[in-house]
Amino acid sequence: MDSLFFYVAKLAWVLVALDSLLLLWMAAGVVCVFMAWQRLARWLLASLLLTCFTIGLFPVGEWALYQLEKQYSPIALQADQVDGVIVLGGGEQNAQTAAWQQVSLGSGGERPLALLQMVAQLPTPTPIVFTGGTGRMTDQGMTGAEVIQQMLTDHGVPHERVIFEGQSRNTVENAVLSKQLVNPQVGGNWLLVTSAFHMPRSMAIFCKVDWPMQAYPVDFRSRANNLWRMDWDFAKHLRNLNTAYKEWLGIIAYKVSGKSC
Repeated sequence: MDSLFFYVAKLAWVLVALDSLLLLWMAAGVVCVFMAWQRLARWLLASLLLTCFTIGLFPVGEWALYQLEKQYSPIALQADQVDGVIVLGGGEQNAQTAAWQQVSLGSGGERPLALLQMVAQLPTPTPIVFTGGTGRMTDQGMTGAEVIQQMLTDHGVPHERVIFEGQSRNTVENAVLSKQLVNPQVGGNWLLVTSAFHMPRSMAIFCKVDWPMQAYPVDFRSRANNLWRMDWDFAKHLRNLNTAYKEWLGIIAYKVSGKSC
């Protein structure tokens, strides 16, 4: 697979993540103070304070997430119209599960919960694929597929009910390796399960590998009926904004690199 793209993307994100940029912004202001560039220092630190106050007071991250999440609405599962399901990894916490030997789900945990729903409601012959390795560059440890295998064991679900792909490191590899694994027939009605904010990029990637999907979004993070509100929660708002910012960057990067439609 394209390891260069994977490593470049990971390293680039360390530099351009919003929390990194805020720290660099603050560092620039402190340097200006020590260099006695008082006017520039005041402008940098005052604008940083205003930016942080705005992020903390308003759900700006949800505003950006909503633009992604509104593109695909929730749908009802109609078992007789499904030829197969792809569930993208991302909701499982690999390191914590390995450390405590107990399945740990974090942000995006609705994805594996949707997997359990599919297992319960779809007839046995319907293929259900969980695709997820590890997106870490070092200390890779347990894969997402192994976490979900343990989750199925805990719920008394036979592993053979689900097809596991545990080598992928990103969404492109999710699509390519899963298609190689199941060799889907042309014209089949496959559901794609992932977080709502991640769905536009995912659908474009599966389009690129010539595997049409019907979107089954889960894990909605914006409160669509109450976006214009004030509620102080700097950590949560910054986390949401970082997630949306990363996803929009990913959409652009995948499009420019020719990895999505």
